Amino acid sequence: MINRQAALKIRKTHRYLGLFLGIQFLFWTISGLYFSWTDIDEIHGDQFKNLEYQSKAFNNLISPSDLKIQNGINTIELRDINNSPYYWINKEQLYNAIDGSLKTNITKDEALSVAKNYMKDGLEVVDINLIDETGKHHEYREKLLPAYVISYANDESIKAYVSIKDGKFQTVRHQSWRWFDFLWMTHTMDYEGRDNFNTIVLRVFSLLGLITVLSGFLLWFTSSPTIRKILKKTNK
Repeated sequence: MINRQAALKIRKTHRYLGLFLGIQFLFWTISGLYFSWTDIDEIHGDQFKNLEYQSKAFNNLISPSDLKIQNGINTIELRDINNSPYYWINKEQLYNAIDGSLKTNITKDEALSVAKNYMKDGLEVVDINLIDETGKHHEYREKLLPAYVISYANDESIKAYVSIKDGKFQTVRHQSWRWFDFLWMTHTMDYEGRDNFNTIVLRVFSLLGLITVLSGFLLWFTSSPTIRKILKKTNK
């Protein structure tokens, strides 16, 4: 049986570990509840998207081989930009699919036309701006830049993002997604970039959390009258 001095040390360790980890445990619990009670499709903003949109079919397109790409074609995608067809070649350049001309960037009007295809009718555009850089905590991180950010008149502060270089609708962000993103950061404990699930801080806190739980079990074992009675009977 563990002596009284050892039991006191276990109790003290358990208490201070609980105090130290308590706030993070609270974040884990709150974020876990939020994740389990929210619809991930709504977090992705599907309620604001035109999910029935189908890209327009085009005729009389130039053959991609006629574009004379210097290093050949590895990937190709067809873009509908303001009712005009474009090839996105090798994830680098945009070419008009009718006459083969190179297009360096799309315009604001073209970005609005792309967003209109992917967003639901009835949303009022209130602003459109250009962004060419984002921080690690920006809602449009790790996506193609520069991009146009299109803001809509809505209580959810909806913003749609269209990349300039390839004319692609990238994503939509809104207030519920931002709460999800913040809680995701507290859940993964990636306070630097939010998306890394293998941070040293998370590993350390997970181990300390395990130690806290085990010390709680050990504390119960050393202080339980029932266990003491059982041990006394076995020692007789």
